Amino acid sequence: QTLQLCSSTSELASSISPFQLTTRRMYTRLAIASAFLLGLTNIATAFIAPARQHELGLRQRQKTRPERHLLNASLPGQTIRSSRPQSSLQMSSDMITTESLSMVSNLSLNMDADTAEFLAGPFFGLSLFPYLAFLYFLNVPENECPKGVVVGFATCLLFVFLTIPAAIAAKTLYGVSLADSDWLHGSAESLLTITNLVTVVAFRQALEAKEKGLPMPKSAEGYAPMVWLVVGLTALAGVTALVPAIANPLVHTPYLGGFMDLPINTELIGGRTEPENALTVATWIIHSSSLVEFLVAMGFAWRWADVVDNPRWKGLTWGLLPLHSSGIVACTYHLFYNQIPVMVPLQAFLTCVGNTTAAYAALRIALSNGWTAPFKQLEATVATQTYSDETAQLKSREEASSLVGFEDLGEALSGDNDYTFLIKLFVGCAVGSYALKYGETFFSFPFDANVYLALAFVGIPSGLNAFKWYKRSQDPSFEGWF
Repeated sequence: QTLQLCSSTSELASSISPFQLTTRRMYTRLAIASAFLLGLTNIATAFIAPARQHELGLRQRQKTRPERHLLNASLPGQTIRSSRPQSSLQMSSDMITTESLSMVSNLSLNMDADTAEFLAGPFFGLSLFPYLAFLYFLNVPENECPKGVVVGFATCLLFVFLTIPAAIAAKTLYGVSLADSDWLHGSAESLLTITNLVTVVAFRQALEAKEKGLPMPKSAEGYAPMVWLVVGLTALAGVTALVPAIANPLVHTPYLGGFMDLPINTELIGGRTEPENALTVATWIIHSSSLVEFLVAMGFAWRWADVVDNPRWKGLTWGLLPLHSSGIVACTYHLFYNQIPVMVPLQAFLTCVGNTTAAYAALRIALSNGWTAPFKQLEATVATQTYSDETAQLKSREEASSLVGFEDLGEALSGDNDYTFLIKLFVGCAVGSYALKYGETFFSFPFDANVYLALAFVGIPSGLNAFKWYKRSQDPSFEGWF
């Protein structure tokens, strides 16, 4: 049914030649097959690799400490086992029991890295399928979603696919996670920045045309312009990884040679010395710009609801909230120098939840625009929700003229062209990255790695962000707190 729907979409345009139609059908089938295989690969990697790594870690700990049971200290009433030889069957049984009990005991905020990766893997793997659903619902013809926006969101699959070999290389070459090898980490994360950048540029161009009554840009009517932009930027990101790879890099070789880092010793000016796995300024810029670009895209979705007179698009902003919080978790993890492993499964969980809520939001948009769901019960469930209040607010909403937050940068810089807009965005993120990288050395909390403080760093901005959108949906005149 999916193939038939995709094929029928191409047949809507009568001007398409038979050769073009056949080509599009072929690419559609290849895309679906590739996405399905990628999903299976992710799930296999998510379940098998962490489990194997966890088992090897347990065996190593048992080998170095054969006289101690791992849980004797935490399970009252349990006797200490003797070190006399045991049968292979008994040892295997004990190992399974020990592994299971060890996993239960490690389910705490202060879990170790092996347990964190073991828990995160399934969430990362399973999150791919709701994201594919999100892309499908977003791209149905009834939505008339700008094609470049679809390309931008779809580029995230490229990030997922190419991050896998980078993570394997970090583990194989250096025995560390991807986040602890800056040159690999920066090269991989740059693909996520490309995803958000393409989405923002395409959304911005379409919004400008809609609001000014101009013809829609090529990036809104076709996939090709933004696809070529993705190809060019991905090739550039590939060079940043290939050049150091040829030069026989070390585990902590800085991304882009660390050319943006300041040649200063923070200890001489009252700060502390960063650990070796600290992010370079360039890698911090990639992370901060990804967060800001994603917020801008959320703001564009909110504005798109006005220009197309469909409040369901505001639901997409809500659906993307967990994904933005997932990005905050990643930055918080790096802020504490990757010392709080529980951030890893938390990010994976929020990614899975965010992909699901984004898919649901895109489904609502599709149904509101007249798309017919293959499963009538699904359509009826979504259709039972009423949005009369939201529609009334949409009609009466007056756009605020002042800057509310990062998500309003697109509106505040609407007078700029695409190049000056991106330059200002980059400069702002660069200033923030310098302040973050060197400013945190003057505080003790990043080195103390307090898990509750880290959760506060995630929860407070996420809560404020959600409450701000709630206030906007209730009071269109709300202009924020800053």
